Amino acid sequence: MTVGFDVTMAALAMTIAHVALMIIHPELGGFPVKSWILATSGFVLSATAGLIIGGVHRQVWRHMGAPDATRLVLSVALSVVFYLVVMVALNGRLVHSLPSLLTATALWVTAVFAGRMVARYRSTNAPFQIFQRLPARSQPVLLVGEPESWIDVLRRLQHSPNGANLRVLGLIEVDGVEQGRAVRGVPVLGDINTLGEVIDILSLRYGDAPWVAVTGRARDRATMNRVLETASAHGANIMALGRDEAAQTLEPVRPADLLARPERALDLSPVRSLISGSHVLITGGGGSIGSELSRQVARQSPASLAIVEASEFNLYQIDHHIHALHPGLPLDSRIGDVRDASRMQAIFASAKPDLVIHAAALKHVPLMEENICEAILTNVGGAVAVARAAAASGASRFVFISTDKAVAPDNVMGATKRLAELAISRICADAGMAGAMVRFGNVLGSSGSVVPLFERQIAAGGPVTLTDPEATRYFMTIEEATALVLQAAALQTETRQADLFVLDMGEPIAIRKLAETMIRLKGKVPGVDIEITTMGMRKGEKRHEVLTYPHEALEPTAVEGINRVTCEAPAGELLDKQISVLLDAARRHDPSEALRLLALLVPEYGAAQAVRLRRSNLA
Repeated sequence: MTVGFDVTMAALAMTIAHVALMIIHPELGGFPVKSWILATSGFVLSATAGLIIGGVHRQVWRHMGAPDATRLVLSVALSVVFYLVVMVALNGRLVHSLPSLLTATALWVTAVFAGRMVARYRSTNAPFQIFQRLPARSQPVLLVGEPESWIDVLRRLQHSPNGANLRVLGLIEVDGVEQGRAVRGVPVLGDINTLGEVIDILSLRYGDAPWVAVTGRARDRATMNRVLETASAHGANIMALGRDEAAQTLEPVRPADLLARPERALDLSPVRSLISGSHVLITGGGGSIGSELSRQVARQSPASLAIVEASEFNLYQIDHHIHALHPGLPLDSRIGDVRDASRMQAIFASAKPDLVIHAAALKHVPLMEENICEAILTNVGGAVAVARAAAASGASRFVFISTDKAVAPDNVMGATKRLAELAISRICADAGMAGAMVRFGNVLGSSGSVVPLFERQIAAGGPVTLTDPEATRYFMTIEEATALVLQAAALQTETRQADLFVLDMGEPIAIRKLAETMIRLKGKVPGVDIEITTMGMRKGEKRHEVLTYPHEALEPTAVEGINRVTCEAPAGELLDKQISVLLDAARRHDPSEALRLLALLVPEYGAAQAVRLRRSNLA
């Protein structure tokens, strides 16, 4: 079609040139039919040869760029050279051959560029983009995707100052439809099946493996894993266009990009309505999740923000960060241990928060197995002290961050979180607060996640250590985790009630698969460049986690991707007394008694302990 249009325009241009000759030179006595036939035939043959040799037939008009325009001009020039040979061969048989050539060439160039500019206008509303140039010397890149995503990425890179650092050498088609053509001057080199061969050829030509950048449909998990496996086997790093459209850079693919589901982008408009003009207090506000919560809350224009943190360094970092970004925000940063009830009462009485988010906790499962009393004092005693301080200060909403390990807990950390859920439900019911409890899976990139550990092990050359090759976990990003906490606060409007909220997290991910993916993200081959070893399950760990108990009712909310788990508040004063006895045992540093009481208060944990004891006796 491309050559057909261009050749037709060549014939039409030569015809118009002869009509113009007839008008300008009436002495010819009419239209020079013989000269027109010979000139047009020769011009068409010359144009066909020049265009095909120049590769113009492989261009995709709606995606043309400056390299395509240059190629087109060179092809026209080559066609004129061929026609000059025809002119010499037909010497004396053509009428005014040179003027007709100059006129026809001018008309032909105008027509072929006009056709392409119309195509560019229909696809981008920017016809003059056919004259824009891609960077010539920079980091080599292979772009994997489909034409619609290619043109968007190429355009964005062209308009970005950072785009000068990148040079797209070729395109890899997900479906193989456009192979053999070019988009904005960048050739389509193959499909995913030939990706490895293309990387090897370009590595040989340029002395190093190009980056492999994924766009559009190539970013779905199945395709991404396939591209990742091929890229790592051929020594290439896999990249993606950054989420910050102002920066317009390619950056390494994150482990979060390979979740077994799309990353949730939750609507924050209800959160903005809740937080704007409200007084907010966050405990554990300097931790990995707490600091992100603090940043998110600060963006929503609260009346004030109070941050409580036990770590001086963490508190200094988040205080400095928020002061720098939000200098006008009233910020109160307090050092305090949530286990200190008197300190919490004083801080809350001063801050008078409307909304409280309790993120402070001890979360590392094996460490809490060795520090039982500390886990109880922080995760149970601290949660109770903060909830009571919130109630006493008149807070209307209370959000508690729990964990999937609180469901049928097999470890101290999970059992303490489950007991905290029960205690907070009771306190909210008595105090008239709207309580929202959020159960997380593993948060990618948080201080307790396996991701930072795997990254350190890979950077050191391995081995990457697994507890069990069959283990699976639910994963979510820090952005999803903080959005879920804030959405839960906005969703829970019922006072004297505490509901649980969980994110629809898709299918759990095998830890071994995560390790292999992270190794490939660094351009390495699992088991070849980086070894993977199995250590065995550590104390308190489970192979698989779940998000709800069988007796808990799961129902969707108004926010897609978030489900409500309706649960009844536990009956009364007996629970309060039992928790007080448990905390007394923990303060005496009596782990045996504390464990016994914890097993009584959380029957599922008691059952798991009994099974573990029987197995130990049988062994």
